Amino acid sequence: MSDLLFQQMSTVQNKLQPTSTRVAAAATIAPNTFITFVSGTTSVATITPPVTGNHMLVLIFTDDSPGDILTTGNAIGTTNVVKNIPVILFYDTVAAKYYSAVGGA
Repeated sequence: MSDLLFQQMSTVQNKLQPTSTRVAAAATIAPNTFITFVSGTTSVATITPPVTGNHMLVLIFTDDSPGDILTTGNAIGTTNVVKNIPVILFYDTVAAKYYSAVGGA
C-alpha cells in the first residue's frame, strides 16, 4: 500500500474506506486494512507493514485453535490468541517491530 493511502489504516473509518480483509494464517501475513480477520492454525511471525510510519493493526483470528504470534520475526508475541478476540498491534518504526496487546476480557 502506498503511504498516500495511509488513511485506510486509520482507526476512524467511513463507508468509503475499504472493508476489513481476510487472510490465511501464515508465517508472514500482509494486512492492508486496519482490521484483518485471520483464518487457520499457523502461527504468525512476520507482519508486512502496510505503511512506513507508526500505526496500529487489529488481527481477529477465526479458527477454533488459532496459532500464536511468535517472536521469530518482527512481532513481539503473545500466546494468548483466542478465537474472535481482537489482537491489537502497535508498530514502532525505530525498532521495526509490532508490539501486541490482546483485547477483550
